[in-house]
Amino acid sequence: MNIRSSLALSALAATLLTAGCSNSSTDTNSANAASTSSNTGTAAASASSSSDSSSAPASASAAASADFTAAIDSYREYVITETDALVKDTGAFVDAINSGNIEEAKKLYAPARMHYERIEPIAEALGDLDPNIDARDGDVDPSEWRGFHRLEKALWEDKSTDGTKEYADRLLSDTKLLRAKVETVDIEPSLLVTGAVELLNEVSTSKVTGEEDRYSRTDLYDFAANVEGAEKIYELLKPNLADKDPELEKKIGDSFTVLQNELNSYAKDGGYVSYDVLKEDEVRKLSQNLDALAEPLSQMGTLLGV
Repeated sequence: MNIRSSLALSALAATLLTAGCSNSSTDTNSANAASTSSNTGTAAASASSSSDSSSAPASASAAASADFTAAIDSYREYVITETDALVKDTGAFVDAINSGNIEEAKKLYAPARMHYERIEPIAEALGDLDPNIDARDGDVDPSEWRGFHRLEKALWEDKSTDGTKEYADRLLSDTKLLRAKVETVDIEPSLLVTGAVELLNEVSTSKVTGEEDRYSRTDLYDFAANVEGAEKIYELLKPNLADKDPELEKKIGDSFTVLQNELNSYAKDGGYVSYDVLKEDEVRKLSQNLDALAEPLSQMGTLLGV
């Protein structure tokens, strides 16, 4: 992910700078040692101070990691709960497709996907599972395209379940594999922070534009699920954020509330209206509220040191 890479580069730059400063100090101290013994003593004291200083970041990092243990454990429980529901609801969706019940399959499509969209950062960390489950037409080679959107096209555009059994059965198999892998996937604090940001990026690049569910127009379900997944991460990190910057924590919380209230205005019959119903100014307002949330949320990683 881009943010993780950026943090890694920043850390590398800081390490190189520290190393450069240390080398420079060593050369100067060596020259001073040749000149006077008092300078040698000063150089030794400086070296000792530098050593203590270098070990401080490592200690701080270890302490920071320990602080996130509860959040990571809670997030894993959340992911397991969502993938359990994903497998169950996908199973019902697949049964409807395999029995040729198009209308029932259409009803089950978007609600099943919401469980996946809430925990998508985990799937993206597990190799090919994300494209296998969630690739859109054009994202992968046509011969490899499968998953939810392949079946979405069959239901809404082709209006037929002929030839879909292979794709339906593989989708269920892939969701079961995801469920098995989330038990042991390595979750670092950085995955939580970047995961929240990436979920909002998903909304801004495909959901708010109406590109994600181009056949069914159920984009608001995915939009809401991505926001809910990001908000869950924020809630788990909220105590850490409040300790570091209460003002930023409140700004993020308030922005989530505004965006959720806006989404709630499009709720209908336990789901959401078709994305086609939204007018241009309504889409623009959603986008603006999304941006208002994304900006402070993107500061979490730097603030928390992950």
